[in-house]
Amino acid sequence: MSEHTYKFNVAMSCGGCSGAVTRVLTKLDGVKSFDVSLDSQTAEVITNDDSLTFDTVLKTIKKTGKKVNSGEKDGEPQTVDE
Repeated sequence: MSEHTYKFNVAMSCGGCSGAVTRVLTKLDGVKSFDVSLDSQTAEVITNDDSLTFDTVLKTIKKTGKKVNSGEKDGEPQTVDE
């Protein structure tokens, strides 16, 4: 078991936007911690283990209706297009 750090650039224009992202990440199993920043337009997620994949976190954030511009897993750029 190893933890992973996923970072996403998310288009958020207000506190409601960042709040929506925060709410879905709070409910996601396997999240150790996260930080959603409206100022820097980012969401950083630290997972407990390999069971929570980059794609799962990406899809969860996209469910809020927010556009994810870019993402990375453990410092390596990942594709965010479906």
